[in-house]
Amino acid sequence: MVHKKIDLSQLSPAESLLTPTYAARGLANAVSKYEIPETEMLPAIAYNLIHDELGLDGNSRLNLATFVTTWMEPEARQLMADTFDKNMIDKDEYPQTAEIELRCVNILSRLWNAPASAEATGCSTIGSSEAAMLGGMAMKWKWRQRRQAQGKPADRPNLVMGINVQVCWEKFCRYWEVEPRFVPMEGDRYHISPAEAVKLMDENTIGVVGILGSTFDGSYEPIEALNDALEELNQKTGWEIPLHVDGASGAFIAPFLDPDLRWDFRLPWVKSINTSGHKYGLVYPGVGWIIWRDKEELPEELIFHCNYLGGDLPNFALNFSRPGNQVVAQYYNFLRLGKEGYRKIQQTCRDTALYLSGKIAQLGPFELLTDGGDIPVFAWKLKDEALANTSYTLYDMADKLRERGWLVPAYRMPKNREDLVVQRIVVKEGFSRDMADLLLMDMERAIAYFASQPDHKPKQEGSHFSH
Repeated sequence: MVHKKIDLSQLSPAESLLTPTYAARGLANAVSKYEIPETEMLPAIAYNLIHDELGLDGNSRLNLATFVTTWMEPEARQLMADTFDKNMIDKDEYPQTAEIELRCVNILSRLWNAPASAEATGCSTIGSSEAAMLGGMAMKWKWRQRRQAQGKPADRPNLVMGINVQVCWEKFCRYWEVEPRFVPMEGDRYHISPAEAVKLMDENTIGVVGILGSTFDGSYEPIEALNDALEELNQKTGWEIPLHVDGASGAFIAPFLDPDLRWDFRLPWVKSINTSGHKYGLVYPGVGWIIWRDKEELPEELIFHCNYLGGDLPNFALNFSRPGNQVVAQYYNFLRLGKEGYRKIQQTCRDTALYLSGKIAQLGPFELLTDGGDIPVFAWKLKDEALANTSYTLYDMADKLRERGWLVPAYRMPKNREDLVVQRIVVKEGFSRDMADLLLMDMERAIAYFASQPDHKPKQEGSHFSH
C-alpha cells in the first residue's frame, strides 16, 4: 500500500488526535495520530489505544474474500512468538532456522515430484508474490543467456499468461521491463487456453505462466495441456520456452486431494513452481516458497554471496532482513499434520465449498460458474432472468452481507467478459459447516429484503474489493 503525507492543517482536532475514553486511568492528554508524541506512555495504555482501534477491523473468520490463513493452533502461535526475533537472513547466527528452511525446501520439492536425477533448488520468501517475481526473473535471465549465446538481441522479452493472473505478475512485467501478453477470457472460458497462448508466443517469450487455482473462480488451469503445447512448439522451433506454475493455492491442495493430476515437475517443461505458505499452507501471513526443478534453472548471477556477520550467505530475494517465525510455523505444520492431516483439512474445506455452492445454487437467482471442486473456491453470477427481474445486483448483495459482517466480494471479470459480475467465496480452515449455514440464512434474508424493495436502485459498481 502506498500512502501520502497528510496535511495536518486540513484536519480538525477530532481527525488528527486520539482521544482515549479511559484518560482518567493514566492518560490525560490526547495523542497525535500522524506525529510521534513528545512524551512516552505506559505500555498498557499504548496497547489499549491500538487494540481499541483495531477492534474496528472486520472479523477475519467472516472474511470469505481472502485466501490468507486466519487461524492457527495455539502451539503454532507460541512457536511464532518465540521466533519473532530470529532474522531469517542471518543464517550464521541462526543456523537451525536456516536448517528448517532447507528441510521445507526439500519437503516441497519432493511433494511436487522433483526429478530424482536433478538437484531441485528453492527458498522461502515473504509471500507467493515475491516468489513469483523470483521465478519471473530466473526465466528472463535464462532467456537472455540463450539469446546471447545465439548472438541474438535480448531487448524485447515478453511473458504469456491468462488475463486472470494475480496482480503480482503485472508488477513483475512492469518492474523488470517485460511485455505482458494476456490470453483474454472468452465465453465460458475464464482462464488460459493452450491454443490461444501459443498464438502469443515467439522467440522473445521468456516463459508462460499457468495458475493452479485461479483467484477469479477457483478453477485449475490446464497445466498438462500447456506443457504438451510447449513440447510441440519447442520441438518445432527450438525456442525452449519454459512453464512456470503459479501454485499459490493449488500447490497445497492438488498433492493431497488430486495426486494423479499432472501439473508439477512430472511435466518436463515445468521449470519452477511458487506457492503461498500463508494460504492453503495454513501459516499466518507472510511466507511463500519457490522451487526450481534443477539448480541449472536458477542463473548463478542472480545469487548474491554476501559476507554477513562472518559467514557466506548465498541469497536470492527481493527482501533482506525478515523474521524467521513464518518458516518455523510452516515446518510445524509439516510435522504436525503430515500428509494425512493436510489431506483431511483440505478435503473438509472442499466438502464445505461443495456443500455451500450447492445450497447457493438452490436459492433461486444464482448460477454457479464453479463449485469449489478444484481449490475450495467458487463463484456465481445472477441468472439472466434474475438480472432482468430483480431490483439488486451482486454489488448490492455484497453490501447487504457486509452489514452482517460477511465479506463476500463482488467484482467484474476482466477483458472480453467485462459484462460479467460475479461473487466469490474462499473456504478455509476455520470456516465450518455451521458458519456456512449461517451465511445461507443471511443470503436468504438479503434476497427477501430486496424482493420487498421493488424500487431499490441497483448498484452497478463496487468499491471495496479488487484482485
